Amino acid sequence: MRAELLRYLKEQVPRIFCLKKESSPQEEEEIMQSRLLYPLECFLFGEDPQEGLEKLKQGSTSSQLCGRVFKEGETVYSCRDCAIDPTCVLCMDCFQDSVHKSHRYKMHASSGGGFCDCGDVEAWKIGPYCSKHDPGAATDECTLEPELYERAEKLFRILLRYVTDFLVWEENFELSPELQPQTKDNAYYCVLYNDEHHSYDHVIYTLQRSVNCDQAEAQTHTALIDKEGRRAVKRATLRSCQQAKDLIMSNSEHISLQPLRVEILHSSVMAHQTFALRLGSWFQKIIGYSAGFRQAFCQVALEPNPDSDRPCLISRLMLHDARMYKGARKIVHELIFCSMLMETEFKRLFAIEFTKHYKQLQKDFINDDHEKSISITALSVQIFTVPTLARHLIEEGNVIKVIVDTVMELLREHLDDSNRFFFLGYNSDKFSRIQVIFHDLRYILISKPSLWTDELRKQFLEGFKVFLSLLKCMQGMEEVKRQFGQHIAVEPEWEAGFSLQIQLRHILAMFQDWCSSDDDILLLAFRECHKVLMQCNNQPFLREAVDYYMCKHILHVRPYKVSQDPVSIHLPISRLLAGLYVLLCRTGAGDRLHDPNYDYIQMAELPLRCVVLAAQVSAEMWRRNGLSLVSQVYYYQDVKCRDEMYDKDILMLQIAASKMDANHFLMLILLRFELFDYFNGSCSSKDQDELIQWNRLTEEMLYLLIVIVGERYVPGISHVTKEDVTMREVIHLLCIEPMAHSSLVKGLPENESHETGLETVITKVATFKKPGVSGHGLYEVKKERLEEFNPFFYHYSRSQHSKAEESQKKRRTQEGNDKALRPPLPPAFCTHFASIVRLLCCDIIIHILRRVLQRAAEERTTHWTEAMIQRALHLIGQALLEEKTQLEDSTVEEVTFDFSLKARMFLLLSKIKAVPSLEAQKDMIKWVLQMFEIVKCLREKSCPTASMSVETKPEESAQDKEKAERKRKAEAAKLHRQKIMAQMSAMQKNFIESNKMLYDNMPESGTQGEPVASIGPHRGSTPAEREVLTCILCQEEQEVVAQAPAMVLTACVQRSTVLTQCRGKIPSNRADETYPLLMPPELAVGTHTGSCGHVMHATCWQKYFEAVQNTTRNRLHAELIFDLENGEYLCPLCKSLCNTVVPLIPLEQLTFNYENAELIGQHLTMPRWIQVLSRWYNKRHYLCKGQPDFRSILSYGVQEKFSESISEMLVVCATTVHRVGLQTVPNELCPRVPLMAWNTCAFTIQAIENILQEEDKPLFGSLQNRQVRCYRLIHQVVSCHLQCPFSCKLLSSLFSVLLPIMSRKTTPSLLEVDFFHLLVGLVLSIPSLYQEEAVDLQPSAVSSAYNHLHILHLVTMAHMLQVLLISTDFPAVVSREDTQEARAAAELHTTVLQHTGRLIPDVPGSSVAERVKRGIEPFLRCAALFFSCLTGVHPPEELFNTAGMEALCSYLALPSNVFHLFQEHRDTVHPLLQRWCENAAVTKILKGKVQTVRYPRRRNRLIDLPEDYSVLLNQASHFQCPKSTDDERKHPTLCLFCGAMLCSQSSCCLSQVDGEDVGACTAHAATCGAGVGMFLRIRECEIVLRASKTRGSTYPAPYLDDYGETDPHLVRGNPLHLCPERYRKLNQLWQQHCILEEIARSLEVVNVMFAFEWQML
Repeated sequence: MRAELLRYLKEQVPRIFCLKKESSPQEEEEIMQSRLLYPLECFLFGEDPQEGLEKLKQGSTSSQLCGRVFKEGETVYSCRDCAIDPTCVLCMDCFQDSVHKSHRYKMHASSGGGFCDCGDVEAWKIGPYCSKHDPGAATDECTLEPELYERAEKLFRILLRYVTDFLVWEENFELSPELQPQTKDNAYYCVLYNDEHHSYDHVIYTLQRSVNCDQAEAQTHTALIDKEGRRAVKRATLRSCQQAKDLIMSNSEHISLQPLRVEILHSSVMAHQTFALRLGSWFQKIIGYSAGFRQAFCQVALEPNPDSDRPCLISRLMLHDARMYKGARKIVHELIFCSMLMETEFKRLFAIEFTKHYKQLQKDFINDDHEKSISITALSVQIFTVPTLARHLIEEGNVIKVIVDTVMELLREHLDDSNRFFFLGYNSDKFSRIQVIFHDLRYILISKPSLWTDELRKQFLEGFKVFLSLLKCMQGMEEVKRQFGQHIAVEPEWEAGFSLQIQLRHILAMFQDWCSSDDDILLLAFRECHKVLMQCNNQPFLREAVDYYMCKHILHVRPYKVSQDPVSIHLPISRLLAGLYVLLCRTGAGDRLHDPNYDYIQMAELPLRCVVLAAQVSAEMWRRNGLSLVSQVYYYQDVKCRDEMYDKDILMLQIAASKMDANHFLMLILLRFELFDYFNGSCSSKDQDELIQWNRLTEEMLYLLIVIVGERYVPGISHVTKEDVTMREVIHLLCIEPMAHSSLVKGLPENESHETGLETVITKVATFKKPGVSGHGLYEVKKERLEEFNPFFYHYSRSQHSKAEESQKKRRTQEGNDKALRPPLPPAFCTHFASIVRLLCCDIIIHILRRVLQRAAEERTTHWTEAMIQRALHLIGQALLEEKTQLEDSTVEEVTFDFSLKARMFLLLSKIKAVPSLEAQKDMIKWVLQMFEIVKCLREKSCPTASMSVETKPEESAQDKEKAERKRKAEAAKLHRQKIMAQMSAMQKNFIESNKMLYDNMPESGTQGEPVASIGPHRGSTPAEREVLTCILCQEEQEVVAQAPAMVLTACVQRSTVLTQCRGKIPSNRADETYPLLMPPELAVGTHTGSCGHVMHATCWQKYFEAVQNTTRNRLHAELIFDLENGEYLCPLCKSLCNTVVPLIPLEQLTFNYENAELIGQHLTMPRWIQVLSRWYNKRHYLCKGQPDFRSILSYGVQEKFSESISEMLVVCATTVHRVGLQTVPNELCPRVPLMAWNTCAFTIQAIENILQEEDKPLFGSLQNRQVRCYRLIHQVVSCHLQCPFSCKLLSSLFSVLLPIMSRKTTPSLLEVDFFHLLVGLVLSIPSLYQEEAVDLQPSAVSSAYNHLHILHLVTMAHMLQVLLISTDFPAVVSREDTQEARAAAELHTTVLQHTGRLIPDVPGSSVAERVKRGIEPFLRCAALFFSCLTGVHPPEELFNTAGMEALCSYLALPSNVFHLFQEHRDTVHPLLQRWCENAAVTKILKGKVQTVRYPRRRNRLIDLPEDYSVLLNQASHFQCPKSTDDERKHPTLCLFCGAMLCSQSSCCLSQVDGEDVGACTAHAATCGAGVGMFLRIRECEIVLRASKTRGSTYPAPYLDDYGETDPHLVRGNPLHLCPERYRKLNQLWQQHCILEEIARSLEVVNVMFAFEWQML
């Protein structure tokens, strides 16, 4: 059968793959399926595959294991409550259907290569199954029929061998004899392989130079090479391919020292390799049909080869993994995942094979340049983390020994002559790969055994010994010697050693944990560790032992000076021994340690040297040794390493202190600190540097004694739990300052499961303060826990110690307490360590403390420091607390601790209390004296209060006096403030009384007590406002005057879609006839002008802008922040992005003449006004003669001239608005310049009104300062182009919508116009009626008032009709009273229905009135803002509160019943109404043929986001790129404007915008937000703000964890929930048009070294 099958493949495979004429992938797939795979499936099932498959499905069920293989970047979940270890993870679907969703879980992005552990009972404590894989709902899987199983086994054996042979095939030109074709073509392929040395650009450049392809083709080749691992870049003859190969290698070698890997393959070899890869995918499909097929495949893959000594097929594939290309590796790995790792027994057999070849596989990985995720070694996590499998591999294959031996073999080249590691000149890449092997050792040890077998004990101890041999090579490595005279020439290598230490940190803890689970193992491990320590020969003594004398005590020890002799910071064996000793004491096995050979001085020697080294570095004695040593000492005490370094050294010193004579131990400490002679009185010096060093060393030595005696929070040292230890760590971190949860986690050591234990204790020791709209939540330590604060906590760095001390002293002062930071009461030592307290009452400590205090009492300032005294006082306090505790727990006769009797320090302490420089320690000294008194009384069994009262009373009375004085001063200050406020109030009343006339003339009311209006005959007056502003650049003041040099306001003009009603539909940007003259009602894209509100002189701004241009051209990536070519700059004060300036023009004072207004009003009625306009239009367009001059009715005056600089700035502003709004080149003569200026006025006001309505704020009085400035801009732009020659033409075009006499064919209908834009345009262009060639004229105040009144009335009526025409849903009104308003509304509705011919059921007039009023309210609010700015008339008080329609109508001179307008102007409006309704475009819209906007317009907001972030992640996991079918990692990105899900940062979704390739988000922003975008990158959990193709920045996502913190890139992985306040802030950022500003500011703050290609997002 095998021969026949291979013969068939020999014929068919070359005819399908690698042909001269390339087939499309789809065609190739179809041919392969019909000619190759279909016959194979027919043989397998023995019938039609579909029928066979149906039969198979009837009798089988799905697997209980999920087995989903993760792709890179896919979100995975781990349950912190139930997972056996952190590597146990669930896919999105299984997690959503599991019990773990309600537990404490973490989520993170997979690095690829792992698979879902759902269904694996060994991975979870509870809930191993999701609802889909629950075996309770399924029956047992059936086995295959014997014939089917036999066929499957036979076929799989042939095909898997075929696949294996070709994936490991190394003959490029020849095939095996059984597949050799009869005739060999001269067709070869030049195949380029992927590597990690060359970049994309390198490969593209090489291909363009070598195989004559264009850039697009080269990019395609490169992308596929990176994805698949190889690509045929040329098909030709052997000679031609050889030439191409040589060219590729030579060209790539010029760029990188290493050439690209290129091979030449014969077309038949290439064809069979391609089919072998396809067979791998076919195997996955077939195996997925049935467990029987999977078992048959596993049996074939793992069966030994009977013909030769070659390993089984799967082992052959594994051993060849590093030589396979990426695509082949992926297929093999996925095949292993879906077969052997899904079957328990075969997983065990595979694990044995994997362990057997482990060393070779790791060696191949080290020499490979591909990432770990695509190496076969990545499978170790799937094997070694299974507890039963790990223990089986220890027993059967001693996997611990295998792993450690592998590491040792790979690191052997770094051993020196002393058999210790020396990493000078190491290869960092190779070393980092070796470190990955330690992960496997951690995986093996992750679950300690609950039951030990003899074989497990034996093999574990064997592995432990091998591990000790590794540690032996680290013991004493990289010794350093203090540099004298000159600075070290070359910094020694140190990172490698610490990297190794960090990798071993958890492994050391896990070995100790395993040992502690069995007393025999623990004892044997301790003895073995001690034995190895005694064999170590590092840092030997160079001199014989001598006797040292102090206080009648003799210490016989060898001399050694850390400052002169070599010393190493790496002592893993000494530290492991200390850990094992404490475990022995903790478990009770310590009683079995009775070996007199244990020399505790020798055991403590090396750790003591290390502690002294750190002290000397802190004392700056090793400055000449450079930064490398400083860095080592930093990491030695840092949270990443201290568990197995500094802490264990302290532990060993505590062990020695408990076993040695206390005086001898302290003498040893003094000797190693090189302070023995200093405290023995046999040395003195006048050298200031030497005195400073002695002082610093004394401080460090006293600090070490405090730590040895006081640090008892270690299980085994005292009776504390791990929870107690964590609580103490948290308390001391929070005593520095309130901290966020993430900061606390960083400050706590992690265990092997990356857990700190913080969550279990945090509520006991701290309270949580929730965050606001920025910042993060903070924890504050509970007040009752502050008594546990120790200022000399041994995990504090120097800076943390200072901060904590300052913070606690400040707190105590605020609470009215003294500043004494007393030592806390520590827990009692365990029995084995109880003798440590003898250190506090021995002769040497008394001698040391007295010496220190005497120096301070003598006031020889060079011989002591305050820190030294502080530490001495703390030690005395510790001793007194210990004595007090013992006296309280026992009788005086039983207490042997006699510090207070020996000390006799009362006089010394009283003396130093008076030293001025020790004022800060006064409270502490006082407390120590009180403690002496208390202990004395306890010994004498008397009451201490009487004797203590003498000491405390004066202090207490002084404190009371101080408090009383502070209170008296506060009361006096309060009375003084009240008196001043009363005086100011009286002065204000007097001023109003004496200037009554002035206040009577204020324009609070019109004539005859009528309400103030902003327009019309009853408009209010414009008050005089003298405005003096300060230039932010030169700081000079100037009054805003029309004839003065210009003062300008910084401004930013931008296109906006904030108000759009047709998102994604941006009209043409060309400034020609295709651009609509009148703004459509959809407001598809508007031009917004905003300002930060800062003012400059125009000349100052011009100089500043020129300076910015000159200095910024050389700045790195300055174009990312602002675009100089388009006039952009940053505000000099607040760094807001700006692109123009607006000149400040004062509002003229105007006292309105109501009598003239009354007279003119009798003549200038609306009919007359329309008639005059019609005559003007006819005269202008049809050159009619004999018509009376309209100016005989419309009175006018001479326009005030502006200064030249103001005129110039007006042009600058208008042209910028025109250029940005139409995205065109600057052209101040374009007829659309004034139109764009009016449009930006209208759009900006609409945007402001939208914000106010959104935030439910009053129309006036609630704007922010920047919005007020923006609002004020409107008046400046109003005056922009009164002299524009095109204004008259524009005016007639605008009126054409309302007055049919002026309409043309192109005039839009009533339903195709935004009436507020029309209103603004008409009001601002009406002055053009008064222009003459000879003189610049303007309408008088009265004329303007009537012009504005008639325009507003006409536009309002048109807008009311617009709302009514498109309304179909009339609201149900509760009150149906037949009011005048309801009758007028019903009449209008009936008239409109008649004109349009529509049949709508009878609608009550009150419903019509309510519908129309709702629809026109935004228009009226905008009009009120506009006329308030234009005329300067102060709005009524009602509009400063949330007022209704009545106040709005009053201010706008409209009747409170707006329908009355139609009745008042019935004769004028009725013919217009008919013409408006009968328009063809209106008819088309009413028939539903064209969509239009409904009023009031929909207010845009950011899309609704789910409360739980995992819902978004779920959406992202199911996201399918619309343009790609591959399974490569995607970056799903959500547009927050419209909710579109996009594929960002991917070449598959590139598109062209303005002829340039851009990513999906950039292209989407161009249509959705007019270039502005706000996107949520779901897998990264961060917001991306976009402003143009090349600019963007990141912003925190509005999702917070339970601790009030964001989590960019899901680093911490805590569950996230939506914060409504932050999302509201994002919404405001968008609606207030601040996105550009936010981007500019963030880019200004961040120093951009490497520009991110935002256009590719």
